[in-house]
Amino acid sequence: MNAQEALDKLLKAYSVYYDVERKRPAPPFVAEAAFRSHERQYFLIRSARISEAESNEYVFFALEEELTAPLLGALEGAAWNAGLARVAPHKDHRNTDVTLIVLASRVAPDAFALVPKLKRYKSYLFGFQGWSHFRLAVIDADAGKLAVNAQGKTLRKFLKRNLNLR
Repeated sequence: MNAQEALDKLLKAYSVYYDVERKRPAPPFVAEAAFRSHERQYFLIRSARISEAESNEYVFFALEEELTAPLLGALEGAAWNAGLARVAPHKDHRNTDVTLIVLASRVAPDAFALVPKLKRYKSYLFGFQGWSHFRLAVIDADAGKLAVNAQGKTLRKFLKRNLNLR
């Protein structure tokens, strides 16, 4: 399976729960997906609100012919900055996570080695107004290999199942 076919399969899988945007994604990405959740808990009537929590996730998809370590660093920074620009912390904000999925035909060995070391985190008002984590997954489409960072471990099962990866 080539990188473009893998991207199409992933976008189809993400479209079940996420709002997928292919026409006007933030540059340099080829697509993005957004998930928004707002939960409220009441006690008997709506005016007796116990708690409220808002969670968001923004997923950015990059399609590259060859992924190098400097290019991975640039994509990581662009995804993190684009995701944080959409965060609106407030008292009911729980988390806004940013995810980057890079699909490449070839991945340089130094770029694969860099993936597990990349991490980013930001808290808002010492965590009282939520936080942001960064998830990263790099897929070598030709070799059928996958690498994720520590926060991206939750992606591993989903990506392996949808793309038949090792």
